[in-house]
Amino acid sequence: MVDVLVCSVTMATWMEVTMLESKMYMEDYKKLQSLFFVYPGVSRSLSRREFIHLACSSVGRGSKEEYGFMFDSVVVSGGHHGLFPDSNAVKEEARLDWGALCSFLLQELSHRLKHNRVKHVHCWEPPRSLICPHRDPIQKVLHLPSWGQYMTISKRGSVGMRDCSGLSIVSTLRLQNSTVRPRDMWVTDVVLLQNLHKIAVSFTSNEVCFYDIPFKKDSSCTYKVQGFPFTPWCLDYWADPSKPDQAILAIGDIGGQVSALYFTSAQLYLFERRSQWIDSDSAVIIRWDDVVKGKHHCCYVLQHHAHKPAWVRKVLYLASLDSFVSCSTSSKSSMVIGCRQKNSKSLQVTSFFTTSGVWDIDHHHELKMIATAGVDHQILLWNSHTTSQPVSALNGHIAPVTAVCFLQKKKQLISYSKDKALYLWDVSSQLCIHRLDGVFPATQGETRTHLLLIEERQVLLLTFNSLLVLLERTKEETNTSSHEHPVTCVLYNSLFRHVISSDTGSSVIWWMADTGQKVKQMHRCHGNAEISTMALNATQNRLFTAGTDGEVKVWDFNGRCLHRMSVALGKAAAISHILPLKTGLLVMGWERMLTVFRQHSFSKFNVDPSEWKAVVHHCTHVLCAAFQPPETLVTGSRDGEIIVWNNNTEKALRKLQLPAKHEEFKQKEQPLDAITKLSFLQGRSSAQIATGGADLLSCGSSGLVRLWNTVHGHLLGQFTAHNPQLGSIFMAVCPNGKLLVTADRRGTVKTWDIEHHCLESNEKVETEPPKLVCSFRLHRDGVTHLDIIILGDQQLLLSASLDCSVALSYLPGETIGLFGQEEQWSIVRPGCVHSQRDLYDDRQLDNTAECEEGETDKKPDCAKEHSVCLVIFEMFIIEITERL
Repeated sequence: MVDVLVCSVTMATWMEVTMLESKMYMEDYKKLQSLFFVYPGVSRSLSRREFIHLACSSVGRGSKEEYGFMFDSVVVSGGHHGLFPDSNAVKEEARLDWGALCSFLLQELSHRLKHNRVKHVHCWEPPRSLICPHRDPIQKVLHLPSWGQYMTISKRGSVGMRDCSGLSIVSTLRLQNSTVRPRDMWVTDVVLLQNLHKIAVSFTSNEVCFYDIPFKKDSSCTYKVQGFPFTPWCLDYWADPSKPDQAILAIGDIGGQVSALYFTSAQLYLFERRSQWIDSDSAVIIRWDDVVKGKHHCCYVLQHHAHKPAWVRKVLYLASLDSFVSCSTSSKSSMVIGCRQKNSKSLQVTSFFTTSGVWDIDHHHELKMIATAGVDHQILLWNSHTTSQPVSALNGHIAPVTAVCFLQKKKQLISYSKDKALYLWDVSSQLCIHRLDGVFPATQGETRTHLLLIEERQVLLLTFNSLLVLLERTKEETNTSSHEHPVTCVLYNSLFRHVISSDTGSSVIWWMADTGQKVKQMHRCHGNAEISTMALNATQNRLFTAGTDGEVKVWDFNGRCLHRMSVALGKAAAISHILPLKTGLLVMGWERMLTVFRQHSFSKFNVDPSEWKAVVHHCTHVLCAAFQPPETLVTGSRDGEIIVWNNNTEKALRKLQLPAKHEEFKQKEQPLDAITKLSFLQGRSSAQIATGGADLLSCGSSGLVRLWNTVHGHLLGQFTAHNPQLGSIFMAVCPNGKLLVTADRRGTVKTWDIEHHCLESNEKVETEPPKLVCSFRLHRDGVTHLDIIILGDQQLLLSASLDCSVALSYLPGETIGLFGQEEQWSIVRPGCVHSQRDLYDDRQLDNTAECEEGETDKKPDCAKEHSVCLVIFEMFIIEITERL
């Protein structure tokens, strides 16, 4: 039986159309199979529209977009429609049978199973035991950032203050509480009220006391809330950053009740003060019943009893949902979410069931994900916007898991179990990347371990009864390299959401755009020759690579070379650009002529070049080209010359030349400016272009960017984007033509606003630069290639560099990360809060990961992927046998 892989809304934003096959039941695959058989033994094929309609109605799981994506992936992977087709026509005309679908699913799932290995990462320095002033169990460790100190509080109320830098003990004291004798004092939990400079402490005397920090000599409290029906066992506190008077104290007790105490004037006072309510500690006595009944106008209470009669082990307030998440070790109320209704003082309660209950919970704010520490040894990941089933289970612990803690920035999870084993998990791939056990101190009897993670300092504090242990993260490598050699080109495949990069070592690497993980790599594509440039065909199922060996090769995404083209009769040639068109492939860089490989020539492995119909027009080597449908082709050469062609007739129409009649071009001889990039401005209307507005950008070796009108052959403007002494620059234009990105040999990237630049023709060439939106150094060495891509609804920048890295950035300039870095990223910035009606929306957790094999103490459960592969394979074999 395959485990159910339920979707996650937040993680699904990493991949708009997820891999549907990863979240399907066995029954779903059997339903898919039945679509291709009229009756047993008689099969049929389906068109794209038929497949989407039947799959949605029969299988049910998945959307039309997902089934459409599955169909398209199978069709383009099959590759039986040539190199230069119309992509939309291919999708509409293609038909799919069960054999093709089975082959695709087997390949995808087998590839995922192959890479589903634990990536062993050495994360922690050896644990260090700290001198501790407590003789009784430590109940809580707090970080006090405003004072640069840590606080430990024990069961009997002793307090130890430590310096953050050296972790040395600064002071010790004992909490004062006249309600009970010192020997009867029992602290259950402590929480920091950071905006009020207070701590709240709960006791087994059924009260919560509030103390000012830093402590006074007598460490007496200011408020005592007494008369709770059950002992408060766990606390959580939240204050509104924009409205510090608005704050919430969440309380969970041993009677199964969760209480939310809302403060409305927290900066002034927490409770109303009356003289007759003062005890011997000079604390204001507050009766809990009075608070519940609303007798204090500065606060009010919301409650639910969903855990009754089990103890509430942990309670958290989720500000993004205005909800309270709590857990217990009862299977019937393992986790409960109490969601406050809008403009209401009641909680809508939803209970979640597990086999044996939950010890601990934690929440990842950006991923909107909850982790639960199970008594049944499992860690379950839940989407906080979904109330159906967990997203996935993390298996590996062999004892009850007692604590979980998210690393918010790294999107990782720490878990700890009763057998004193500490695991570090990668959330997106759901893999254990480090395990630590056998190193923690031995203790006698029942041990309750508390964790305090300070992510900024990369330290983890653990308590073992009265002992305090420090774990420090190992120092990470700061320089991440995507390749072993300088990167020459980077492309984006929108069909598979892959980034493809090449290097001077003749390697090509595929990356997941959504996470930065490596998918696969091809070595020695052109032997010892470096890969100078790459391109994709129209349907994005074929990759063209060009090497300095004078060859262009065509690859499918299984790594097979389908065609080979020699552009210089077996001699080495510096190919600088390849341009796939509907009629064939243009190759240039080593001579004045264009070399073309016609579409009809790709019927054999070795493809011969054809002659370009026009006579030679360029005086030096052609370096780059750009195409504007339906028939406009422009080429740029080493001497700065740009020629406009009719691609259908292959005849030159005009040359774009500098206007020598203008003074700025008469004063001195213009240096040769080799054209390194040409780009059409897609967002400008035909009317603007016809009246003389710019429709083409060029850049080159002098640091200049020029704007041209290709219809009239005029230069409209130019500006210096980078220091001319740095040499060639590269550029990319966003699809709507509003932003221009340029980069130089120092790794500096600049973003320019060109939306309104050179919209009209003037007699004088515009030399004022457009508005500079952003400038920053993205790479440690020169940038070799830029590309602007659309991912979801965002424009992102891909950049390749001589420093061996490939970077992904938001536009206009916020860096997301480097491909190949250990920490995976989330493309989508933290978005808006989901509404209550979105809580039931199911999406998939992206489970695609590339993990290097390494030594590990424990491997994750791969049973689901393996079982799916076996079942699909079995169904495929049965079908083939029936045919035979």
